[in-house]
Order: sequence, then structure tokens, then C-alpha cells
Amino acid sequence: MDHLLAIKVFCRVVEAGTFSRAADLLDIPKSTVTKLVQELEAHLQLKLLHRTTRRVTVTMEGAAYYERTNKLLHELEDIESNISNEQRTPRGRLKVDMASAIANFILLPALPSFIQQYPEIQLELGVSDTNIDLLTDNVDCVIRGGELSDTSLIAKRIAELKFVTCAAPRYLQQYGTPQTPDDLSSNHRIIYYRSRKTNRVMPLRFSNKQQSMEIQQQGSQLSVNDSTAQLTATLNGLGVSQLPLFMAQPYIDKGQLQLIMTNWQRAAFPLYLIYPHERHLSGRLRAFTTWVMDIFQPYRPY
Repeated sequence: MDHLLAIKVFCRVVEAGTFSRAADLLDIPKSTVTKLVQELEAHLQLKLLHRTTRRVTVTMEGAAYYERTNKLLHELEDIESNISNEQRTPRGRLKVDMASAIANFILLPALPSFIQQYPEIQLELGVSDTNIDLLTDNVDCVIRGGELSDTSLIAKRIAELKFVTCAAPRYLQQYGTPQTPDDLSSNHRIIYYRSRKTNRVMPLRFSNKQQSMEIQQQGSQLSVNDSTAQLTATLNGLGVSQLPLFMAQPYIDKGQLQLIMTNWQRAAFPLYLIYPHERHLSGRLRAFTTWVMDIFQPYRPY
């Protein structure tokens, strides 16, 4: 028995007054109406309707059952209508988490267009360089970089971030300009990025047509666990850094940072929009996903 259909049929019989009229209104055979009502009565072990040759009347138990189930059917219709409307006009809370640099340099400057397009979405933006658990922290989606390990989540590749090696002009005037990774490792101060989660210092990575190598000085003078802080330290002449190009470019254009060792490159860093594996996306998450893909389009080489 289709329980929900049986309830709908029963309610329509009560409203129509006859099985034939209910069948016509529902556009199903009268025999199906009769069968579903009988199955519902058998399931409930109650007599819901008194049948005569011309009309049906509702028993006392049937009237009470009709009153409560009819109310629930209307509430279900309202829920389905609201969800359908939410798909067409996204609304409600959307909780998103991302790294500080992504938020401050890419997403927040573009956010006015999202707010204008989706004024009924309330965006809660978490900004940190710490990987969080989407389910535990009740987050709808995150934007994170690097290779993925959790295959239970859906990940859309939204960008390939280029990195550059750079330093402030005043640092280079004082310490000179390194030409090779060995020169950098031996004679210069490096500002390292340190993982907030593991406290591990991330090495600088370089490659050219002949070789690839990493630099990680022991006992480095300065490491930071926030990419925006790393940029600030570099701008203030504290050392050499590898930074995402989108962060460094405005300061390179102003002459506040200078590219070095341009013949040694670092591999691009993949960036993903990640959300729980659900069969149906909410309208607000679908809208945010589409918008994010658009604003990150300049950062995709494909």
C-alpha cells in the first residue's frame, strides 16, 4: 500500500462524498479508490467510512482521522511549495568557510554581485586557514586548496592558483637578489607558511626544465600560520616568500614586491569547492556554487 496516496484518496472521498466523484477528481479508477481506502482501514484496524449505494458517510473515528491527516497534507503541500520556491528564488542561511587570502583577495571584493543577485540568502562566512569538518561544524561548503583525502565529499575544482617567489625591494637591497634555490637556502631569510592544523612548516618548492627541489631551513627565523600575515611580513622586508600570485600581484604592480628567480617555478595549487554528498542541492548552495565558478574563472587555465 502507498500509505501517503491512501491518505490522500481517503481525504478526497470524505470531501467528495462518493467514491465515484473522488475517482473522477483524482483521475484514477474507482476500483483503485475503493482498494486504497480498504487497505487503509485494514492498516489502521478502524472503520473510517460507512458506505451506502448512493453516498458515504464518515465514522466518528474517520472524522478524527480526516481532521488530523488533512491538516498534515496541507502542511506537506506548504513544505513542498516552499522548497520548490526556494529552488527558484534561493533564500535562507548559507554557511561557508574558506582561507583568509581567498576571502580577502577574491571572494569579498566580488561579493556585492552575489548579494545583489541573491538578496534573500544570508551568508555566514568563516575565515581561517584551518580545515574544518563540514558535518561536525554544520557548514554547507568550504573552499580549500591542495590534494583531497576525504572521498565522502563532493569536490568541484574551481581554480589552479599560481605561486610566485618574491620579496620587498628593501630586503633585496640589504641582502641581495638570490638567483637559484641553493643561493636562497644558503644566504637568505625565508618566511615560511606553517600549517595551523599540524604545526608543520611548508617547504618552498621549485622546478625548472631540468630538476625539482624543496627548501626547508631548520630553525627558520620566521614562520606564520596565516597567509595574509605572511604577505604582511614579506611587504615589511622580513624575508623571501612564496605567495599566491593573486595576493602578490597588486603589490608587484605598485613596486612594493619584486619577483625573483622567475626561471624557477612552483607547480600550480588546485582549489576546490567542497560540500557533503547529498542527492539534491539546496537552491542557495546551487546558486553559490554557480557564482563561485564564475568569479574563479580567471584563475583556471582550462
